[in-house]
Amino acid sequence: MSPQTVGRVLVVIPTYDERDNIEIILARLRSAVPTAHVLVVDDGSPDGTGKLVESLADDDDHVHLLQRTEKRGLGAAYVAGFRWGLDAGYDVLVEMDADGSHSPEQLPRLLTALADADLVLGSRWVPGGSVVNWPRSRQLISQGGSLYSRLALGVALRDVTGGYRAFRRDVLEGIDYAGVASQGYCFQIDLATRALRAGYRVVEVPITFVERERGESKMSGDIVREALIRVSQWGLAHRRDQLRARWGRRR
Repeated sequence: MSPQTVGRVLVVIPTYDERDNIEIILARLRSAVPTAHVLVVDDGSPDGTGKLVESLADDDDHVHLLQRTEKRGLGAAYVAGFRWGLDAGYDVLVEMDADGSHSPEQLPRLLTALADADLVLGSRWVPGGSVVNWPRSRQLISQGGSLYSRLALGVALRDVTGGYRAFRRDVLEGIDYAGVASQGYCFQIDLATRALRAGYRVVEVPITFVERERGESKMSGDIVREALIRVSQWGLAHRRDQLRARWGRRR
């Protein structure tokens, strides 16, 4: 399956103060997959990101802007973007960062993998995947978060926290994506886990993740703490349900 045969593709890109990056990313994306549309969900960036995207959209009917008035977080931005895309009838919805860490040139790889999947994850931690220009501490946090989530939740994914993903619309319609209240790492963990538990086919393809060169990372200690607390709670609930199921079979 080629990127041209998966149907109408919408790439959702949340932004907050990404004026230095967004025009470059949009140009690379439009070149890599010319048939794809892109929706920038801007949370009222004070640096004028939204105004720049608006001007670019005036000259390109494949570029769209969803302008919000305040910073509400990554998860809420994706939920708004998914809703916009589903209402507009797109067949595939893609998550992508605005800072260049997710290479648009690798998007055809994700779309091609949809031939045998409902959800494709761009993975840094499967064979062939890698990270560039990351400090060792950041790598340990990411790998440790995926390992902890895998063990706690019983999901067989190497990179459950990654944010470069391609969803068939059926997946989002079937997992109550709007009910995901988490942010950051935790949002990604929640979506992937819901898809697996609902029986959808989830596959990982290797990507090269490149640390941003311009602007400031949105990663924070609060995001990491939220993920740790929520995954621990979900893990305990998962183990409790397993024990109840086993007890029920023995009675």
